[in-house]
Amino acid sequence: MTTSLDLTADPVELTAALVDVPSVSGDEDALAGAVKAALAEQAPHLELAVSGNTVLARTNLGRPSRVVLAGHLDTVPINDNLPLRRTGAGGDLVLHGCGTVDMKGGDAVFLHLAATIAEPAHDLTFIFYDCEEIEASRNGLGRIERDLPEWLRGDLAIVGEPSNGVIEAGCQGTLRIELRTKGIRAHTARAWMGENAIHAMAPALHKLDEYEPREVDIDGCRYREGLQAVKITGGVAGNVVPDECVLTINHRFAPDRTAAQAVDHLRVLFEGFELTVVDTAEGALPGLSAPTARQLVEAAGGTPVAKLGWTDVARFAALGIPAVNFGPGDPTLAHTQQEHVAAGQITHCAEVLRRFLSRVSR
Repeated sequence: MTTSLDLTADPVELTAALVDVPSVSGDEDALAGAVKAALAEQAPHLELAVSGNTVLARTNLGRPSRVVLAGHLDTVPINDNLPLRRTGAGGDLVLHGCGTVDMKGGDAVFLHLAATIAEPAHDLTFIFYDCEEIEASRNGLGRIERDLPEWLRGDLAIVGEPSNGVIEAGCQGTLRIELRTKGIRAHTARAWMGENAIHAMAPALHKLDEYEPREVDIDGCRYREGLQAVKITGGVAGNVVPDECVLTINHRFAPDRTAAQAVDHLRVLFEGFELTVVDTAEGALPGLSAPTARQLVEAAGGTPVAKLGWTDVARFAALGIPAVNFGPGDPTLAHTQQEHVAAGQITHCAEVLRRFLSRVSR
């Protein structure tokens, strides 16, 4: 059955409609098709393009600046939290269900603005993309960067990830390493004849236990780093001294460091251990000094905060575009069965962005 979306409807109701179209990563066809059809019918002022299950739309008005608004259409797997459920009413209305927070509330705000702002103060690009919640190689933004790079150009990018309706600037970088210790197998009845690789990992665990994360202030945003053991493996059998142990560590680092600098920091910290870098992702500086970003901060009011975590703002920052996270919903509820969003936050985000994007303050 074809889903019909009313983009001019209240963004709260549009959120509900989006949530009730399941779109687990890799299965966004129905929602992407509905978004494309709705934009084609209700936003004739926009140029449209499609890449896989990513839908793109933009104005071409010759404005002196361009703002990119990006939101992913996919969700994590459904966890007995569809169809949408409502509690409360009026100003206390809350929407419950998979995707309400991450991030169909943000998508609804962007879609509503795409259809209802025909004369923006900035040229606008809207990107509704697929496969954000799974491996990075399938992320729709990566495909757009390879195949349609002109669609990612702009003076500011706003990613609609949940931020409690507050501007979360930049993001942390992230990397994973493996520490490996070697030993010598022996029968546990004659343990002195072997060398226990698990025991040899104790100094690394001690360093982690004593580690004090840096706190870094950038553009008034405080980033708190993290260093945590996330996995440990080792052991052969219940009566054998283990000859290998592998400890996996995740490091979240402030964006004043590159991934290479963060790796160098860990090599110094764990000197003497065999260290392998498993994966890295660069962080993103806040970029709040850019003129267009300052205008957004003024429209939003309040004080921007640091994004503690990694999001696709880093992709835009790597292209030299200042980027922020701004969307309804509590990010700590993302990916949980209890995912829910207050209708008031959806309305707030829509009002802030309308003020920022429109020529006339509302």
